[in-house]
Amino acid sequence: MSVLVLHYRGSIAATPYDRWVAGYGGDVLLLTAEEGNLAPATDGYLHAAAVPGYETGGQVEPLCLDLAREHGVRHIVACQERDLERAAQLREILGLPGQRMDSVLPFRDKVLMKERFIAAGLRVAPYRVVECAADLLAFAGEHGFPVVVKPRDSAGSVGLRILRSADELEAYLADEPDLYGEHPPNLIVEGFVPGPMCHVDGLVVGGRVVLAWPSQYLYSLSSFREDRGGRMDVTLDVDDPLTGRLIELTERALQALPGPRDFAFHAEIFHTPGDELVLCEIACRTGGASVRDVIRILFGVDPTESWVRAQLGLPLPAVLTEAGPERPLPGRMTGQLVLMKRPGRVVSVPEGPPPFPWIEKYQVFVQPGQTMRAATFSADFLLTTLVSGPDRATCVARLRQVEAWFMDGLVLDDPALPRPHHANA
Repeated sequence: MSVLVLHYRGSIAATPYDRWVAGYGGDVLLLTAEEGNLAPATDGYLHAAAVPGYETGGQVEPLCLDLAREHGVRHIVACQERDLERAAQLREILGLPGQRMDSVLPFRDKVLMKERFIAAGLRVAPYRVVECAADLLAFAGEHGFPVVVKPRDSAGSVGLRILRSADELEAYLADEPDLYGEHPPNLIVEGFVPGPMCHVDGLVVGGRVVLAWPSQYLYSLSSFREDRGGRMDVTLDVDDPLTGRLIELTERALQALPGPRDFAFHAEIFHTPGDELVLCEIACRTGGASVRDVIRILFGVDPTESWVRAQLGLPLPAVLTEAGPERPLPGRMTGQLVLMKRPGRVVSVPEGPPPFPWIEKYQVFVQPGQTMRAATFSADFLLTTLVSGPDRATCVARLRQVEAWFMDGLVLDDPALPRPHHANA
């Protein structure tokens, strides 16, 4: 009786599945993409291996089937976007419990998702499936600019482009999409929705939303390639007029999709200048960046750990099981700041963590001597930090204070400049 974990990207030390499933009574097996993911935190696994070509090759599935036969696998755990479909297909082959393809695809395929939202009477941006260049041209002609082009099954803003003019659309068509190649196009185009984007993160257990709370991005998600300043994301206060509206819309969106009994979710919703809420999309996984830590600060539970334990029928924290129909409210607010990588060689970074008592998390992803390139996806971080405070306004002020402190101590050697310079100069 074993558990097989698929873990595409990131530190295993930060996602200790072996400890999370304590009490299950069986062995834990692990497959991941990179050797660097493994060390030094794999002592608790009966089998742990990095698989070459993990994302696009064909070696993972045969390995999973071999491990399942050899070790009596009874559950497959997959908590990252890129692993969801693969895990669902393997569960179907092996006859294992958990999420199957019929409840994965509407969360992964943005077209299927939007169709279900529209059928449920929920507002989404106008969109069109892109099968040829004429689809893009016709959509832009009908809806005007900007338009948003993205893969229908992407995550982390990978492949997303905002085209703001006819010239940008012409350049995009000349350089980027493979519309007439060997493989069918995998793109949709959407109308641009103005206004900030909010997100609601939470957990479904036994088919019921047991945890949910909204936050707001104070930046554009698609701007990760250009951003030199801090990208802030803060939770909304309990008495914020948007809080209840965002949670209600998220629940309606979840009802429109065939989710499994147990899963974490990350919903993204536009708040327009006209005070309307427009659904962007929703994922059946924990949000990225520091969302896990945000939920821990708000409610004292790790949403990914609880999601894993719920799938295996293991006990959950009391805050999730003893609240009855009323979901818990947070006792304090929090916010996160990320700085994206930018070109240049790192000369120095500030020594030690920031000298502030309200810092909840602080992580630098570069070191002196390292040469950075521009960010290639929305989680290509230079720095992440998390603060707490009594309300949203306090969290924003504290994030700005941390940003100023870090940027004052970050020195880069920019090839375009004659000498090293402070990054905020």
